[in-house]
Amino acid sequence: MKAPPWRIVFFGTPSFALLPLHALLEGADQVVAVVTQPDREKGRGRKVVFPPVKELALRHHLTLLQPERVREEAFQETLRGLQPDLVIVVAFGQILPKSILKIPKYGAINVHASLLPKYRGAAPIAWSILNGEISTGITTMMMDEGMDTGDILLQVETPIGKEETCETLHDRLAGLGAQLLKETVERMKAGNIHPIPQDHSKATYAPPFKKEDGHIDWKRQAMEIDRQVRAFNPWPGAFTKWGDQWLKIYKGEVRERPQTGNPGGVVWVGSDFIEVETGKDSFLIKEIQLEGRRKMIIRDFLSGHSIPVGTVFH
Repeated sequence: MKAPPWRIVFFGTPSFALLPLHALLEGADQVVAVVTQPDREKGRGRKVVFPPVKELALRHHLTLLQPERVREEAFQETLRGLQPDLVIVVAFGQILPKSILKIPKYGAINVHASLLPKYRGAAPIAWSILNGEISTGITTMMMDEGMDTGDILLQVETPIGKEETCETLHDRLAGLGAQLLKETVERMKAGNIHPIPQDHSKATYAPPFKKEDGHIDWKRQAMEIDRQVRAFNPWPGAFTKWGDQWLKIYKGEVRERPQTGNPGGVVWVGSDFIEVETGKDSFLIKEIQLEGRRKMIIRDFLSGHSIPVGTVFH
């Protein structure tokens, strides 16, 4: 006998949550409300910007809630009134207290962009690239009061490509997350899923980055700089100082090269790259952005700017 549709409340905020929400909307269950972060002012003009999940919820005419703090009693009373069977959380941005986790009949599940217990926290995708992992994945888990500490429901693994950026990996994982969420809910409804406790002794963490974390230290190995460029693309961006201007680097390549003891120094300028010495080997800059300008490939950049051999980036 097929289980009746469940009443689901979805918590999510950024673009990573869009495909999982789409998957729920295409299913048989009822999304009775969407909870997302409040609108924020962004940019120099301080324009009010809607969270991506809000825009999707509005297009589908869903009940929308934007609490400043989910611990507010008024919000929790509203949530109780919705009588959810299940709460689903995908990159929401606030930790849910026990008082909320007890509301849904079948608990709360989270879709997390790592193979837990590795990379608990806010930035698992970037950290997996930055640390040179060869694979990552998606985990669905039952939520508890800790940060990504709940019992694992399902996991799926995927390789990390040698040229993968945070942006491309983010988009692939969002798709995998939608598929795994759909399977998780179906198996929960069928009673065919068995939560497995995490091995907390193997936990690693992925705290959020600050803008200054993108500043390149050319004394580091070229391989590490390449990971930094890919992990921080698109945010916060890997950047270096050129004279009194900042250059953001979006793409490059490692080249084996003996050192001359001048990390940050430009050792060769080709038609499609600028070669910079590092602490080990060299890094070929292939895509760049001068502050206040558009992003461009090196060929286009060099048509309007001169960076001779001997220039030193800081």
